[in-house]
Amino acid sequence: MNNLLCENNAEGLFVTVWLGIMEISTGKVRAVNAGHDYPAVRARSGNFSLRKDKHGIFVGAMPGVQFPEYEFEVEKGGALFLYTDGVPEATNAQEELFGLERMEEALNDPHAESMEQLLKNVRETTDRFVGNAPQFDDLTMLAVERK
Repeated sequence: MNNLLCENNAEGLFVTVWLGIMEISTGKVRAVNAGHDYPAVRARSGNFSLRKDKHGIFVGAMPGVQFPEYEFEVEKGGALFLYTDGVPEATNAQEELFGLERMEEALNDPHAESMEQLLKNVRETTDRFVGNAPQFDDLTMLAVERK
């Protein structure tokens, strides 16, 4: 994909990608991060925290790039949260960013008892922060719980 995007790319377009494959029976995740935001992982009995992984360069930067793989585990009862940069970069009328700290606070709200409620809470918290300020990026989120 990287080499294809590099071909005939006079506009200099690129894309950030986080790709993970989870083995359901063990919770083992094999992942690659091509310039994307850090995933957030929740332990069974804990809070979400950012998994500061090995970032590679974004896809489309230069041909022939090798993207480093890494592994981690999502425990039974744990969860994985992925998001686009539009979440932490959501901006209010004072031009303040929502940021990763506020995102983690929203993720760790004790009232979010399901992944659906968790996503709704992050979205509502982001919307309240932004208010009526215009937004320039999408807010895309994915939450997966390992049962």
